[in-house]
Amino acid sequence: MDAMSQVPTAPTTTPAAAASRIPLGDKVKAYVALTKPRIIELLLVTTVPAMILAADGFPRWDLLLTTVVGGYLSAGAANAYNMYLDRDIDAVMNRTKGRPLVTGKVTPSEALTFASVLAVVSTAWFWFVVGSPLASVLSVAAIVGYVVLYTMILKRRTAQNIVWGGAAGCMPVLIGWAAVTQSLSWTPVLLFLIIFFWTPPHYWPLSMKFKRDYARAEVPMLPVLASSRRVAIEMIGYAAAMVVTTLVLVPVAGMTWVYAGVAAAAGAWFLTGCVRLYLRAQRDEAKLREMRLFHDSITYLTIVFAAVMVDPFLPETLTVWAS
Repeated sequence: MDAMSQVPTAPTTTPAAAASRIPLGDKVKAYVALTKPRIIELLLVTTVPAMILAADGFPRWDLLLTTVVGGYLSAGAANAYNMYLDRDIDAVMNRTKGRPLVTGKVTPSEALTFASVLAVVSTAWFWFVVGSPLASVLSVAAIVGYVVLYTMILKRRTAQNIVWGGAAGCMPVLIGWAAVTQSLSWTPVLLFLIIFFWTPPHYWPLSMKFKRDYARAEVPMLPVLASSRRVAIEMIGYAAAMVVTTLVLVPVAGMTWVYAGVAAAAGAWFLTGCVRLYLRAQRDEAKLREMRLFHDSITYLTIVFAAVMVDPFLPETLTVWAS
């Protein structure tokens, strides 16, 4: 036998072949991970209170359930597209190197197909199952905003990427409101703005923690390009605008003293946290405790929207501008 014929050949396993050998349970988990379920949980925290406020009480249970399901499908589509487009970034960041497209549990073609299916299904779901063409259009706008505006255009080009790109994450309150009323008004716009102003002081602390990751991936997050002091100043500005917006909601939506008190107290607490971050940035940037503020921001949003959800069930005599 020829000696050359005895030399073992290198395996020629393709990514698709490797992905196909993954156990079914792990494959399902990988597809679920593409939707970023922990982020979607936060989006739904704002959707349900918006629907309850729109209905001035509990909306129909079938409407509530189908809207939440549609919201998951829509946000899942946007997140899966995001992972497909950002797989090169995810591969060099410690925080994201375990994502399915990096580990090979899902191939790029599978992820793209999955995202596209979710986008089509969620659009049809809102139109025919929820019965709200307006919610369907808003869902498409949210997907396009996150995928095109944020992921494809802003994320790799400007330090203000999360500010304007984050608008897509504000859309669930508009979608939930539209599902109930088939219209929009100033109240859902204010709910949208609360989340819009909340996003920078929520996300920038995380960017501070992982700024080396973002620098390695060449993503120009503000904490990569500016000092912690400058970032903290901008966070205070956005947080202040957020608190003012929560209070403007009181006369516009006819909220009660209970909501007004909770919004004011929670806003003062969160603003204090931003100021403390600024003071620590002035003294020692190595001890910012930025992740504490990141987690506090989630608690803050949950408290405010819990107050929004409870408000319609309180006596009208507690309304701030009661006649």
